[in-house]
Amino acid sequence: MIDLFGLFFLPQSIKKKHSNKQEMGTYLRFIVSRMKERAIDLNKKGKDSKHPMYRRLVHSAVDVPTIQEKVNEGKYRSYEEFKADAQLLLHNTVIFYGADSEQADIARMLYKDTCHELDELQLCKNCFYLSNARPDNWFCYPCIPNHELVWAKMKGFGFWPAKVMQKEDNQVDVRFFGHHHQRAWIPSENIQDITVNVHRLHVKRSMGWKKACDELELHQRFLREGRFWKSKNEDRGEEEAESSISSTSNEQLKVTQEPRAKKGRRNQSVEPKKEVSCPPHSVQVAMERGKSLKVRSRQSSNVRQVKAQSPDSCRCGPLLDQHTSAQSPSPEPEPETEAVSSSQEIPTMPQPIEKVSVSTQTKKLSASSPRMLHRSTQTTTDGVCQSMCHDKYTKIFNDFKDRMKSDHKRETERVVREALEKLRSEMEEEKRQAVNKAVANVQGEMDRKCKQVKEKCKEEFVEEIKKLATQHKQLISQTKKKQWCYNCEEEAMYHCCWNTSYCSIKCQQEHWHAEHKRTCRRKR
Repeated sequence: MIDLFGLFFLPQSIKKKHSNKQEMGTYLRFIVSRMKERAIDLNKKGKDSKHPMYRRLVHSAVDVPTIQEKVNEGKYRSYEEFKADAQLLLHNTVIFYGADSEQADIARMLYKDTCHELDELQLCKNCFYLSNARPDNWFCYPCIPNHELVWAKMKGFGFWPAKVMQKEDNQVDVRFFGHHHQRAWIPSENIQDITVNVHRLHVKRSMGWKKACDELELHQRFLREGRFWKSKNEDRGEEEAESSISSTSNEQLKVTQEPRAKKGRRNQSVEPKKEVSCPPHSVQVAMERGKSLKVRSRQSSNVRQVKAQSPDSCRCGPLLDQHTSAQSPSPEPEPETEAVSSSQEIPTMPQPIEKVSVSTQTKKLSASSPRMLHRSTQTTTDGVCQSMCHDKYTKIFNDFKDRMKSDHKRETERVVREALEKLRSEMEEEKRQAVNKAVANVQGEMDRKCKQVKEKCKEEFVEEIKKLATQHKQLISQTKKKQWCYNCEEEAMYHCCWNTSYCSIKCQQEHWHAEHKRTCRRKR
């Protein structure tokens, strides 16, 4: 708004609205980055919108890249809209793939994680931002409002310093100091105030416990010094908001302050000076498509007598030549004429008028008639006024054109960058699909070949077994048809009796003297 003295003030509501929107965009970007990690498995099957039945089943298409684009462009006005889009993504997935599909399970997990992140954001915005941004000593910075500091004891562990996040019935949600900053629900009877002496807790002073206590001391020192974390984007966002709003008002201030300075000269005494102010409403400027300014004028049509006691209605055109101010000196009083003053309203013409400039010239009368003033309207068509107006508004137009060019350049670069990113993501998705398809085809071909080789090997193995069995049977048959030496089990040549044969005479004599002479059944 602009006050009575022409100063510009930035309303607090605009500052708060701008900072809140920027802050919400920062928080939502963290959540979207988590969603993208989960959504990789959801998009492995390819683009859903390419399916012929997609448009019949899905009314409002939405996916994680669409949500990310809306977050980057700042289209979300509340967290409920963001949550509604996440729920719509789950709805579309269940409708298209079915409630028991793998994609539906992934979408449910994605929506559950999103709701959990939003709940954590509502619980404490400072903790949510710092836990995602992770600056140095991020857990030591106090939150607004401050968290209660306690000694908490988990089952199987000793008391440990922690921050209280929330309380529910007989349970306390705490986040521990230390390396991992873990969260846990602790029964209230295992909670002690931070002011309790450490010796009464009987804790084991391990290395991790000492580091946690060091972090607790740093947090308490930040609390005493009033050091709160504030990101650079917040300060930069406020400065940009103030500069952007103030820059838009500078042109209005120039237009409003210039007539105000000129109006202050209305009641001054009239003197024959070369430079006098021109009323702002006597000149109407029209800039259209880069055309130069044109000045048109009208002469007054009526003449009447005015008294010399009203000099405050006299105004002069800008930068009139000395010749026009000193021309036609009157030795005797001329008849007083009526002049159209600059404060009078000029009737509008039926056709559009680009610019009308009306000015009055004041001359100081002679000594014989000091109270008589002569005023007449003249058409200001001289080059001085035209050049002044032309230079002024040409500069304004050029500044506006340069600003529009820079805005257009930034917008074009943004659109091209987004198009390239979208095209790159689509190409990567297509390449990933092609690679997956090729791998699946190769895997299928390898499986088929392996199956064929196994079947062939199995057939060859069966044939070989049959062949070996036949050979073995033949060998056994041939072996059975032969006679063998009773002494050395070599093939026998000499028959002795009904079941005794020998390969040589030596074996026969050895066996004969050993035992066979007592059992031999051959007739002698």
